[in-house]
Amino acid sequence: MAYQKIDGVRVWGNPDDAALAQAKTCAQTGNVVQTLLMADHHKGYSQPIGGVVVYDGQISPSGVGYDIACGNKAVRTGLFVEDVKPRLAKVMDEIARKISFGVGRVNKEKVDHDLFDDPDWDVYRAVGKQEHDKLKALAQSQLGTVGSGNHFVDLFVEAETGRLWIANHFGSRGFGHKTASGFINLAAGRDFLANAPGEKMDQPPVLLDLSSELGDMYYRAMKLAGRYAYAGREYVIRQVLAILGTEADLEVHNHHNYAWNETHYGKEVVVVRKGATPSAPGQVGFIGGSMGDISVIVQGKDSAENRDAYYSTVHGAGRIMSRTQAAGKMNWKTRTRSGGQITPEQMQQAVRNFGVELRGAGTDESPFVYRKLQEVLDAHSETIDVLHVLKPIGVCMAGADEFDPYKD
Repeated sequence: MAYQKIDGVRVWGNPDDAALAQAKTCAQTGNVVQTLLMADHHKGYSQPIGGVVVYDGQISPSGVGYDIACGNKAVRTGLFVEDVKPRLAKVMDEIARKISFGVGRVNKEKVDHDLFDDPDWDVYRAVGKQEHDKLKALAQSQLGTVGSGNHFVDLFVEAETGRLWIANHFGSRGFGHKTASGFINLAAGRDFLANAPGEKMDQPPVLLDLSSELGDMYYRAMKLAGRYAYAGREYVIRQVLAILGTEADLEVHNHHNYAWNETHYGKEVVVVRKGATPSAPGQVGFIGGSMGDISVIVQGKDSAENRDAYYSTVHGAGRIMSRTQAAGKMNWKTRTRSGGQITPEQMQQAVRNFGVELRGAGTDESPFVYRKLQEVLDAHSETIDVLHVLKPIGVCMAGADEFDPYKD
């Protein structure tokens, strides 16, 4: 087996001490069946990113995290890279102009969707009319916006075939963030819309019994946020396909911040994956590398190690340098940063060398702040097969100084 057991935690890749400490705290809190760290793990809020916690009858709003249903959609287009290379700069300009990054919306297009008639909105109505109206209005205003942080809209070439792919990465935006903070507030006896006190990164997970009223409400709200995230990612992909003037002939779509009811070893459990991709046998998923690295489409293996992983794998390369380390500390009054280890010139040179047309992004998303994706894929070679290897040719993200309270 490629993983090691450390105080009961199953660890793939090289253990990060801070993330391992968080995983151990998770393992000791609640009705835990198993705790795992994928090879891209690093420290997160309460449950580490790249962390998987399997519960018996419980769900964790802090484990799912603030960006409920963050994930990826990738599609293979009818185009080849030669079809788009001569106009790549113009295509990337159009993506940056038409698609809304950051917290606002750059176009006036009203995005409507039948999920706004979903009966699970009654969860918020049960909390209160003000809460329902506020979150629904926020959700409607942000559907189809990408946000900032590590969220992206990229163009890729498949190395083996020359086919052009599109992929995006974002979640349920402010709606998911307010849902997470609201249920964490309710679990602590505070009002749903209260300002939460300063929470510590290493605090134990917030847990709800699925059989309780509050647990059932959160589960329904989380699933609604999941459908919302799917709708947003589908909308953005449609926008890019229209810009390119083509259609998709293959789609891959998955969450990696979510809780699933699953059956493992004959027992129904709740699997909370934070920055971890589901990889059941035959299940297909997208795993993104940095803007200067490959991304891949993978498929779960029917193997003993994949069963031991509770059908989970990495969601990306894994951050090895914090945002502040990379870009420096932001002064929001002057909109300037100081003290960063990576300069914009270094980032631009690295991206140019890799052949990427870049729009937006700060040095905190440069290739230097992430592991090489192949390293973490190798650690999971007994759990997943790589079906398609994709190289980025166009990367679009929010601007370096874009303020977005819901970024990641």
